[in-house]
Amino acid sequence: MSEPSLSMTYIGGPTVLIEIAGMRLLTDPTFDDAGSTYERGSTLHKLTGPALPASALGRIDAVLLSHHQHADNLDTAGEAVLKKAARVVTTVEGAAELGAALGGKAFGLAPWQGAEIEGPHSRTLRITATPARHGPAERASLAVTGFLLDISDGIYISGDTVLYEGMQEVIERLHPRITMLHLGAARVEVDGQLTAPLTMTAEEAVTFARMAPQTRIVPIHYEGWAHFTEGREVIEQSFAAAGLSDRLIWLKAGEPVAID
Repeated sequence: MSEPSLSMTYIGGPTVLIEIAGMRLLTDPTFDDAGSTYERGSTLHKLTGPALPASALGRIDAVLLSHHQHADNLDTAGEAVLKKAARVVTTVEGAAELGAALGGKAFGLAPWQGAEIEGPHSRTLRITATPARHGPAERASLAVTGFLLDISDGIYISGDTVLYEGMQEVIERLHPRITMLHLGAARVEVDGQLTAPLTMTAEEAVTFARMAPQTRIVPIHYEGWAHFTEGREVIEQSFAAAGLSDRLIWLKAGEPVAID
C-alpha cells in the first residue's frame, strides 16, 4: 500500500501546516506581525511576520502545541487560532491551563502517551507525545513535548529541545522517516548573561542525523526571532561539512512542499 500524500507549508518560526491523509495539522501557531516584543520571564523580539495570515489557514483538525509559555511558540494571534481549531494536543500542564479558554478542546499528553484523532472521511491519526528538554538539565524545568504522527512511516516533531538521551529513545522506539527539528540554538539573556542554547544547534542536528540514518530532516524554528543564534547558513554549512546535505528538506515560506 502506498503512503498517503504529505505536504508541509512553512509559515514561520515553529509554525508549519501539515497536510496528510486528508487531515490538516498546525504546529506551534505564531501569527503576530514583525516587530512584536514579549516579556515573559525574558524578552523576545519577533523579527519576521507570518508567511500566511491566520485567516488563510482554512480548517485545522488539530494544533500540535509543544508548550504554551513562550511567545515564539504561541503568540497573541496564535492563541486565537487555538480557539478555532477542532482540537489542541499539548502537554498535561498546557491542557490544564488552556482548557477553560478552549472549551475542553485541549488534550494533554505525558511523554509516550498517545491519543487518536479523527479527521475527514473517518480517517484516524494516532499522535504520541515524545520527551523534550528545553535547555540544559539544570534549568530545563518547563514542560515541553514533541510529537510522533503515526502515519507515513512516522513523522517526528521535536518541539523545543536540546539533543539529549530522550531523543535517542525516540529514535530507538519510533524510527521516524521524517523529522521536523526545532533548531536555531536559541539563547536568551538572564541576569545580564546569555544562556546556553535552549534549542538544538546545527552540530547537534548533525549528530541526530547520524544517530537516525533512516530519517530525513526538515529544519524549522531557526529564524524570525532575535534570540536565534544560528540560521539557515550555519545549518547548511554544518550538514555540508558532514556530507549529509542530502538529508535536509527545506520548506518554502508560504508554499506547500510535497514530501515523498
